[in-house]
Parts: sequence; C-alpha cells; structure tokens
Amino acid sequence: MPSADTTGDHPHSFADLLGTPGVVEVLDLRGSFGFLAFHGGNLERITDQIASEAAARAGASFYGVLQPTGMRHHVSSKLVTPDQSPKLARFLDHCDVVVAIHGYGLHGRWADLLLGGRNRVLARHVGAHLRDQLPAYRILDDLDDIPHRLRGQHPDNPCNSTRGGGVQIELPPRVRGLSPLASYWPTRHDQTRRFAHVEHLIQGLADAARQWPTDAR
Repeated sequence: MPSADTTGDHPHSFADLLGTPGVVEVLDLRGSFGFLAFHGGNLERITDQIASEAAARAGASFYGVLQPTGMRHHVSSKLVTPDQSPKLARFLDHCDVVVAIHGYGLHGRWADLLLGGRNRVLARHVGAHLRDQLPAYRILDDLDDIPHRLRGQHPDNPCNSTRGGGVQIELPPRVRGLSPLASYWPTRHDQTRRFAHVEHLIQGLADAARQWPTDAR
C-alpha cells in the first residue's frame, strides 16, 4: 500500500532506501522456504515481526527491510530487485519458494487477507492453513477476488523471483493488531500476551511453511 515519506528526502531507488540512515536490512538463512517483509518497520507495520517469527518457528529463512520511526517511503515491489542488494540476492538464491508479507487498508476489506503471487499452488496451500487459524477472516486465494494492483503478478516482484516462485500476502490492519479491537484487547486480558489474531496468523504461516513438500512445484 503506498505510504507517505515523512522524512522530506525521498530515496529514488531500493538501493538508495537501503543506504538511508536508520534503515535496517535483515537476513536470516535457514531452510529453503522463505518469508520476506521488505516494507517493514514503520511503513507496513508489524509485517516484519509476523514474517520473522513465522520463519523462526518453521525453520524457514527471512529477509526484511525495516524503516525507522518517522520514515514511511514506499518502493514498489517490482523495483525491489536483487541487483541492488547482495543480501536479497543471497536470500532469493537460497530459497525455493517464498511468502512476502505486506500490509494494506481498503474500505470494506478490513477482514480480507489477499493471497497473490504467481505460485497458485502455494497460495492455496497457505490459504488452507490460514483458514484453519483465522475463521473470522476471508482468506482470498483466487486472483479474481483480489484487486488488480494487489495481485503481485509482476515478474520482478521478489515473491516471484525464486526457483519456485511464491505468494504475496496483503494483511489488513486488524489481523496485524492495529485496529481499535486490538487496542481493547490488553484491557481485558493478560497484557503480556499479544493480540490473538496475530498469534493465529503467525501460527498458520509457520504451519504452512513446515508442511510444504520440498519437491512441490
């Protein structure tokens, strides 16, 4: 989802963004299933936490880019290319398939999780695990149900750049714990516990990664 850059100076490319003071690039190589959150930190909030924890639980790999507080610059996914980042290049070469975690907000879609990307078998696999964990949400893994600009079909999108391709998941604010409902949660429950929807989301993603057959295409 496009976001406003509040720093004043706009990086002109993904490489420029990575070179901006305060921006952190993270790479954890584990298994050949990978999770990405390159719009993380203060941009599409909580996406990097969801992706990194799902990866850790599943023994999967993780790549993230975290923007600091006060910065919200959106680089289009198709411009996030491995020639601009050795760490991203290593990640994409290491992984067979990937799931890219994004955040979005559209009126009337506060409970819709959108599963785009070019690996439609993986999208349906991940979707089935998310339905098990999040029955109150609509898990949309049919491209016809997803707005065109959120389908993640461009060949240069990192979710499509591994050997087996991958999935782009767009998460509304509520399932990331960013809605008034989530704010109300700690007043009625143990404040050391995270909002339940976030926990179920992470578990569904981790289950999908663990149960993805390594020879699947």
